[in-house]
Amino acid sequence: MYNATNHFIDRHANKTCGVRVAYTDHTGDWTYHQLAAMVDQAGNVLSNLGLKAEQRLLMCMTDSVWFPVVFWGAIKIGAVPVPVNTMLTGTDYAYMLHDSCAHVLVVSESLYPIFAPHIDGQPSLGEVVIDGSSIDGRHSLSVLMESSESELPTAPIKRENSAFWLYTSGSTGPPKGAVHRQSDLVQTARLYGDGILKLDESDVVFSAAKLFFAYGLGNSMSFPLHVGCRTVLLADRPTPEIVLSVMKDHKVSIFFGVPTLYGAILSDGANDRSKVSDRLRLCVSAGEALPEEIGREWERRFGVPILDGLGSTELLHIFLSNRPGDVCYGTTGRAVSGYKLRIVDENDVDVETGDMGELLVSGPSSAVCYWGQPEKSAQTFQGEWARSGDKYYQDDQGYYVYCGRTDDMLKVGGIWVSPFEVESAMIADERVLEVAVIGYKDDLGLVKPKAYVVLKAGVEKTSELVEELKGFVKGRLAPFKYPRRIEFIDVLPKTATGKIQRYKLRNQESDQP
Repeated sequence: MYNATNHFIDRHANKTCGVRVAYTDHTGDWTYHQLAAMVDQAGNVLSNLGLKAEQRLLMCMTDSVWFPVVFWGAIKIGAVPVPVNTMLTGTDYAYMLHDSCAHVLVVSESLYPIFAPHIDGQPSLGEVVIDGSSIDGRHSLSVLMESSESELPTAPIKRENSAFWLYTSGSTGPPKGAVHRQSDLVQTARLYGDGILKLDESDVVFSAAKLFFAYGLGNSMSFPLHVGCRTVLLADRPTPEIVLSVMKDHKVSIFFGVPTLYGAILSDGANDRSKVSDRLRLCVSAGEALPEEIGREWERRFGVPILDGLGSTELLHIFLSNRPGDVCYGTTGRAVSGYKLRIVDENDVDVETGDMGELLVSGPSSAVCYWGQPEKSAQTFQGEWARSGDKYYQDDQGYYVYCGRTDDMLKVGGIWVSPFEVESAMIADERVLEVAVIGYKDDLGLVKPKAYVVLKAGVEKTSELVEELKGFVKGRLAPFKYPRRIEFIDVLPKTATGKIQRYKLRNQESDQP
């Protein structure tokens, strides 16, 4: 029998490290002893509300200590927490409540109004709990906790039992519920947290990626709770100014961000090592591939590398990564120990070194399936291998080079073109903040690259700049790869986790006469 709370929660509370700070949020510091007691209280609260083993608990909560408290409280009683994105629409939440058959909903007070119109009529939903003050007569989490016992026996569960779900980000369509097992969190903590980051109890970690995101769940919960170090949580939106302030004020040693945020911080030329803690030793990037120019400029200004990595909701965290002492910007590094990778062609035959194909991954943290979607499960999870949907090639040194999502690839003049390669070339121009490349059909019906460009503040949108950017890309890539059209745009469509939704740009392009 195995319950993940034994490893991540109870193990620390029973040791002297229980007096150390586990979390710092907007309300203050919380020790490992306090965290364990609160997890037991939350488990008792959920049990008293009628939540039973294997039943789902939908969590839509901003980042604070209450997120891990509720998450682990559910797992301790054998229930299945389902954290969801805090920046979706009411229609999205109605879909997830229905799809997950959630019996209990725990929602932050600020987010409850979005849920309110969609609660009635949910066939499985029994109780709604507000993380904050009571609204519409709903239970208040803090009030329920006050009268709850702080001791709770651990439900005996098998390692292969469902522990939690995570919904995919929806970058390619409707979200799917990836079902993860009890053992998946500790696998990523050991393979990536120990193996790549070398985390220990002296570290202070901070993730701009939120806890509902698979990336953030590892960064702010399973990795630090695995070693017993301190985590700083931010409920607010992670603007460059706030992020730098947190890193400085809390003496952060490891920071987890996304390429868009690193680029935004670098867009202010005054931001450098003086704006962060002198304890900062590593930065990590995931969510989208990190452009080479951003990685090099960050290391030049801040004095620490960014470890770019590839992970997924399906694999739970990063399985392909650069690592300390072995950073090759412009690549995603090498396989994390414990994972196996293949690059295959359209017939699932392994390609030669240097040839592009789809990346497949095998590892111990893979989800079991997508809930209630057997056809899509069969398309992604094939024996020991999971299809990533990403196009890669492996160079002569063994590094994996990202080319783009399978659905995003362009065939120009009979030759495959990687949108990411074009985007990386263009973002090296100091006037460009962000860029997304898609394909369009010219007057002859032939596919050509088009770039949607977000300029840095103060840069004027002119026809001359369009031609200059085209020439800039021509000077860095093979001529057939340059964008034939460039359209300036104020903001790129993205998921709440920062991934560019190129399919929306493609739909927009196809709607144009």
